[in-house]
Amino acid sequence: MCDPGHYYPMAQAAEAAGYDGIVIPDSICYPEEASSKYPYNKDGSREFLESVPFLESLIAVTGMAAVTERIRFATFVYKLAVRQVAPVAKQVQSIQALSGDRFDFGIGISPWEEDFAICGVPWEKRGKRFDEQIDILRGLETGEFFGYDGDLIKMPANKMCPTTGVATPLLIGGHADVALKRAARVGDGWMCAGADTQQVESYIGRINQLREEYGTADRPFRFFTTGQDAFTEEGIARLESIGVTDVVIGFRNVYEMEPDKSLEEKIGMLQWYASTFIQD
Repeated sequence: MCDPGHYYPMAQAAEAAGYDGIVIPDSICYPEEASSKYPYNKDGSREFLESVPFLESLIAVTGMAAVTERIRFATFVYKLAVRQVAPVAKQVQSIQALSGDRFDFGIGISPWEEDFAICGVPWEKRGKRFDEQIDILRGLETGEFFGYDGDLIKMPANKMCPTTGVATPLLIGGHADVALKRAARVGDGWMCAGADTQQVESYIGRINQLREEYGTADRPFRFFTTGQDAFTEEGIARLESIGVTDVVIGFRNVYEMEPDKSLEEKIGMLQWYASTFIQD
C-alpha cells in the first residue's frame, strides 16, 4: 500500500537481508458508498483505504519476482470470490512458470458486498462459489483436461499450458468458523489479520482440531499472522510456541492512517529488523 516506485527496490532489499517472503495486499477499488464493515480493525471503518495506492496484486508479484531470485511472494489475501476463476488460474500458473514456483496464493472472499457489485458477481452463495473456485484452481494446475459441473460454476473440459507440475500452496484467509473449516479441509495454510496473540492461539487450536476431524493433520500446514508481537525475542518465542510459522512484519500502522515513510527509511527499518531478529 505504498508508492509503486518502492516495490522493486524493497523486494531486492528484503531478499538481500534474508527475509523468506513478501506479502502483497489486494484491493480492486474504493467504493464511494459502502454499507459493509471492515472486519479486521477495531471499529469497522474503511477510511484508511481511501486514496491508498494498491497495485493489482498478481501484477505486483510478477514484477517483483522478475527482479529477484530466491524470495517468495504471497497475496494477503486475494479476493478470489469476486473474480472469474479460470483467468486467475492462468495468471497464477504464469507467475509460477516465470518465477520458478515462488508464489503462495493467499485467497479469500471479501468482506465488502460492494466488491461483488462492482465486479458483477452475486453476493449470495459466495462461500459455495469460493469452494468451487478452489476445486477448479486445483484441477487446472494439473495441466490435464479438466472440466467442472458445480452447483454454481459450469466449465467445459480444457487444459492450461504451461503449468509447472508443482501444486500452488493455497493459504486461506478469514476468521469466521467457516473460513477456519475451509482452511483445515482444503488449505495448505491459514492467514490471519487484525487479531492479538491470544486470539491467534485460539484460532490455531481450532484449525488443528478441525484438521484432525477432517483427516488432514498429516499434511504440511502454515500459520501466518501479522507481527505486532514479533519485535522482541520473547514475542517471537511466544508466537512460535503457539504454532505460528510465518510472521508478517510491517513498519507502520495502516489502520490508524499512519503516513508512509520514504524508501530509504523503509529499507533501513527492514535491514534493522533482519540484523536484529533474522537468524541464518
